Amino acid sequence: MTLDDQEITDELIAAFNAHDFEKAASCFSPRAIYVCPGGVAEGREEIASYFALYLEGFPDITLTPHGKAETGDLVMLEWTVTSTHAGPFLLPTGEVLQPTGRHVVVRGCDLRTMDDGLIASQRVYYDQLEMLTQIGADRPIG
Repeated sequence: MTLDDQEITDELIAAFNAHDFEKAASCFSPRAIYVCPGGVAEGREEIASYFALYLEGFPDITLTPHGKAETGDLVMLEWTVTSTHAGPFLLPTGEVLQPTGRHVVVRGCDLRTMDDGLIASQRVYYDQLEMLTQIGADRPIG
C-alpha cells in the first residue's frame, strides 16, 4: 500500500471507532460513493449520515481490521465489527427494530478505489442476514 492509502485506512478506522463520522467522511472525496447491503450514500454528507444510522442502533460499534491488500488504485480491507444492539435500528423492510441488547460480531470486507489520496468509492460486503439474525430480526417484528 502506498503511504497515502495506509494513512487514509488508519484515519478512517480511527475516526469510525471514535464515532467521529464527519472526520470519517473527510477520508472520502467530495463526490464519493459508498455502497453496502443497506443502501447507497453519495457525497460526504450522506456517507456521514449513513454511518450515524449504524451508531444509533449500535452505540458501541467498533471495527477491527484483519488484513489489507492493494493493487493499483484498488484497496481491500477485511474486518470484524462488534457491537451491542442498544438503540433503534432501521431494518431493510423499513420497520424499526427496538433495542434487543444482543451482542453482534459480523465479519466483512470493503473494496475501495482511491483518487488523489481520498476514497472515491467504497463497496462494503458483509452477511446482512447474519447480522439481522444476531440481533433477533429473524423473528416476527411487532
